[in-house]
Amino acid sequence: MTSAKKAEIEAVESEEQAPVRKASPRRSGDRLVAVVGFMLATAAAFFPWYVFFNQESFGIAPMGYTQTRDLPEIGGRSVVNVSPLAIPDEKDGAAEPSAFDPITTATVSNLGDELNGAGSATTVDPNKSFPGKPRYKLLHVANGRALIEDTSGMYIVRIGSVLPDNSRLATLEKREGQWVIITSNGEVIQR
Repeated sequence: MTSAKKAEIEAVESEEQAPVRKASPRRSGDRLVAVVGFMLATAAAFFPWYVFFNQESFGIAPMGYTQTRDLPEIGGRSVVNVSPLAIPDEKDGAAEPSAFDPITTATVSNLGDELNGAGSATTVDPNKSFPGKPRYKLLHVANGRALIEDTSGMYIVRIGSVLPDNSRLATLEKREGQWVIITSNGEVIQR
């Protein structure tokens, strides 16, 4: 045999005897994580487009009014509460219906009772909706707005806003270092 053939046979034998390199478990795990990460990134990139083109599948489903719910088949209550005003008086026998309603629903003002026949009536200003001192106070003024407080809460008002006494805010002024608001009625409310 020639030396070239011997070298060739030795090369083939050395290739057969060389250990076969297997992928280590660490490398295959890395590949698996890389593939899963790529698939997740691809899904995250295309999912918004899928939702955009299939909005009817992802929106809030409107309530169908054709579907009705049956009420349970139960009997009525055996005891019914009746208002005492609906029960007729038995001591009078058959009482005739009256045009008078015995339920108090409102009060009547005594504004006309102040006239003493002499014609000396106090005149009421129609522009002033609530007589007396205003029932709110000024808390703070900033940026052309005022914070006021009354018994029902706090409000931010500006020029032209309706105030709790039904007047309007005319101006915001600083007098002697203190903020005041002037209403459309001419009242000056200080802090």
